[in-house]
Amino acid sequence: MGADLSSAGEVDRIKGDIYSSDSKGDTGKYRRLVKKYLPLLYVIFLMLPIYSLVCYSFKTEFEIKNSITPIPMIGTLANYKAIFGDRQSYMALVNSLLYVVMNNAISLVVAVPAAYGFSRYSFLGDKHLFFWFLVSRMTPPATVAIPLFQLYSALGIIDTHFAVALAHCLFTVPIAVWILEGFISAVPRELDEIAQLDGYSFPHFFIKILLPAIAPGIGVTAFFCFIFSWVEILLANWITTIDAVPFGSIILRAGMALGLNPLGWISAMAVLAIIPGVLLIYFVRDHLAKGFALGQIE
Repeated sequence: MGADLSSAGEVDRIKGDIYSSDSKGDTGKYRRLVKKYLPLLYVIFLMLPIYSLVCYSFKTEFEIKNSITPIPMIGTLANYKAIFGDRQSYMALVNSLLYVVMNNAISLVVAVPAAYGFSRYSFLGDKHLFFWFLVSRMTPPATVAIPLFQLYSALGIIDTHFAVALAHCLFTVPIAVWILEGFISAVPRELDEIAQLDGYSFPHFFIKILLPAIAPGIGVTAFFCFIFSWVEILLANWITTIDAVPFGSIILRAGMALGLNPLGWISAMAVLAIIPGVLLIYFVRDHLAKGFALGQIE
């Protein structure tokens, strides 16, 4: 009788082990499936709207409104020709590119020396000043729109590219200083002393030694400055009227009057707005990867 009970208990234990191993096997299989397909589903989820946008930009207005197809049935470049045939549209694209270039140049010229000062020197209130730099970056652009409009009106620089680039610097310079301060702090201070002993002047040291050492940081900083300056349209709308209107404003106005503007034309405008960002990421991808790998951007 005892032997039978022992055998029955052994059988139950074996069955439990089998069920447990099956459960673990199923769990591992599900985890592998999730790891394999979840990133793919995420990419599809992100890319589907962009793919639809690109398809719409090559479709005729009739096809957009009367059929739903994954690819254009009759491909056309009419929407892009309409954009570049309209001076206001393509000049708005040029305006936005000018904002980005000017804003990046001003931000880097100001931020690199400022970041060096924060990294290498200590002075009364330096931590508080650095903190307020970051706080100003978190301020919504709408809060400074009216003061900037009044100031620029008094200075006579309303509706100029410089005015928009300068307004964007209020938000890009703080983040640029924060990023570059981290990269400069990673450069050993001994490098400054060695360069001084070797007879390097400070400007020579700055250009020939420090800037190449923080090149990944400059690439990352330019990327973040580009992101803000390219997509920001609230301030640009407030301080521009005709000559310096940004590309995003044209898209926004067209979208608000959706029934009056062709969907294909609006989609083509949106595609053109995406292209510069894609190109920037492609050309600075090495610096971005190196910068993130160094752990300076969190």
